[in-house]
Amino acid sequence: MNCIKKIMFLILYISFSASFAQEKLTKEKAISLALENNYGIKIADNNLKIAKNNKSILNSGYLPTLTGNAGATYNKDNTEAVFANQEVTILEGAKSNRFNASLSLNYTLFDGLGRLYNYKQLKEQYNLTELQARETIEKTLLQLFTVYHNVALLTENVSLLTQSLKISKDRLTRANYQFDFGQNTKLFVLNAEVDVNNDSIALLNTKQLLLNAKRDLYVVLGKKENPNFYVDTQVNFIITLNKQQLFEQVKTNNVNLLQIQRGIEISNFQLKANKSGYLPTIGLTTTYGWSKSNNNSASFLLESTNTGISTGFNFKWDIFNGGRTRTQVQNAKINYDIQQLSKQQKELEITRDFNNAWEDYKTKLFIFQTQEKNVQTNTNNFERTKESYKLGQITSIEFRQAQINLINAQLNLNKAKYEAKNAELKLLQLTGELLNVKY
Repeated sequence: MNCIKKIMFLILYISFSASFAQEKLTKEKAISLALENNYGIKIADNNLKIAKNNKSILNSGYLPTLTGNAGATYNKDNTEAVFANQEVTILEGAKSNRFNASLSLNYTLFDGLGRLYNYKQLKEQYNLTELQARETIEKTLLQLFTVYHNVALLTENVSLLTQSLKISKDRLTRANYQFDFGQNTKLFVLNAEVDVNNDSIALLNTKQLLLNAKRDLYVVLGKKENPNFYVDTQVNFIITLNKQQLFEQVKTNNVNLLQIQRGIEISNFQLKANKSGYLPTIGLTTTYGWSKSNNNSASFLLESTNTGISTGFNFKWDIFNGGRTRTQVQNAKINYDIQQLSKQQKELEITRDFNNAWEDYKTKLFIFQTQEKNVQTNTNNFERTKESYKLGQITSIEFRQAQINLINAQLNLNKAKYEAKNAELKLLQLTGELLNVKY
């Protein structure tokens, strides 16, 4: 009995620690917290901000450049000057200085369309980064629900094992009464005690697993405090479409296929940008300048100031640059072909993954529905067995077996329910609809 008391104390301690000031963590709130706090999503969001900056007109090369220059020169020289009339002037420590400032405007009028295709690449890169961020969110939500459902599963298991322990304790009480009145032997009491111990240990272990699972969920949510919450154990199945309809969604919405397509577009623009190296570059340059010189007495001019504006065009055409442009174009073509092959490979893999996910979902859903019937059968069997046990028509061993059968059926039902739901979510991820449904 001391062993039972110690185990029950541990169960009560864990129950009190886990239930103090608990609040309900709904699926919607869990999603909101994950989107706000998950580190993987934060990193993806920052990458998206970088891509947005890169696709800006400020990074396109379409805007001109304006450059300011300024300078000053100070001289102190020893000078001997001989003029045309043979007059000689000797200066020691003669001072002179010069000042200048200018503004230069440079603009590329034409660069073989390379600027245009580079700009389009940046826009496609932003679209690709958006898809990568979406993939990160989908994977995070899938991970979130896997852990969330594990918490829900263990929560329901704790409830079932608590009920089972209560049944075993009632049986132990009944066995003690019967022993006191000489209706059974001590063996019946000892068997009941063993069953109470086993049920208590199972409950204790499950409660510990539940606490661990809650900590795992807080990691996904990006929360650092000790977990004090309970979850929603209600499960609703969403998919109502047939296999062919779902597969059509895969071909149009799957995030991996969409990323491959963006990669093909980027490769195509890169190829066109490299071909621009075969064409000339035309630029416009405009400069406004000011300069002033203060000369020593040996110079013809003691002081001069100049201001003015100059404008010009420049034309550059790399008729032959050592074959560098040709090599870049050839490599871009090869990379474009690689992207096409990657798309074909990914389509094959996605088709396989979809077929596997569909069959897995159907199987797990069938198992769940079968387990529901199994629980009903075992419940009926247990109720009849309990009545027979009260009437003394069966032994405690037969009663215990019926109890075990019922608890195992209920545990299997819980497991099947969440496995079927997780399989459905995986299927929704493949179809690209994971972010568009209510949970």
